[in-house]
Amino acid sequence: MKKDTHPTVFKAKISCACGYESEARSTKGEAVAVEICSQCHPFYTGKQRFVDTAGRIDRFRKKYANFKK
Repeated sequence: MKKDTHPTVFKAKISCACGYESEARSTKGEAVAVEICSQCHPFYTGKQRFVDTAGRIDRFRKKYANFKK
């Protein structure tokens, strides 16, 4: 096996925006921040959560309020 071809693997602390933290191995570094994880993702929790950025959901509903099939 050739030397110095594989990336360095770190023991990383992964922290989510919801506050959940876990440890894993990563090539990105020792600390990785994510916005959403399995503890807060709607697919895993069964709860629907909207993250409305700049009123986009309201704009969509207003635009298509009069639309009929």
